[in-house]
Amino acid sequence: MEIIVNNEIKLRDWRKSDQKRLASLANNQHIANFMMDSFPHPYTKKDAEEWINMCLKETKNPLFVIERKGELIGGIGGHIKDDIHRYNAELGYWIAENYWGKGVVSQVIEKFCSHLFSNYKINRIYADVFSTNPASGRVLEKNGFIKEGTLKKAGYKNGLFIDLLVYSKLK
Repeated sequence: MEIIVNNEIKLRDWRKSDQKRLASLANNQHIANFMMDSFPHPYTKKDAEEWINMCLKETKNPLFVIERKGELIGGIGGHIKDDIHRYNAELGYWIAENYWGKGVVSQVIEKFCSHLFSNYKINRIYADVFSTNPASGRVLEKNGFIKEGTLKKAGYKNGLFIDLLVYSKLK
């Protein structure tokens, strides 16, 4: 699958050949600081291999490479929920640090959310943003997400309890 974002950026499926580049970009403490603990640090070639193998087998959740001019620069995914939350998808994304603040993620989120609403039986997309990452909240707001609330000290990251800010967008 491929989603064209603009003339430089596209979303595409993961490939085994992404392993080296993924390990290189993702092995960054600044990125890891804003990710769930399941995103390891240090991020090794073995972690990259395991992630890509999981993505290649995945059938329920759309998980894509963010690619710019033919080069992997990040990842984005939607985790389709179940049970009473079955019409919800949790949004997750990261991008290489040298692309922070350049508007790339904002464009990617717009196209990706459109893809989710068009191709999956969901009514709501949401994201939990660390209170320590206000830039992520701003990029969501630029894409029509509303801050629903704050989960006080609901996360534990790097030895500290942190607030989680819940953002959502309805179809």
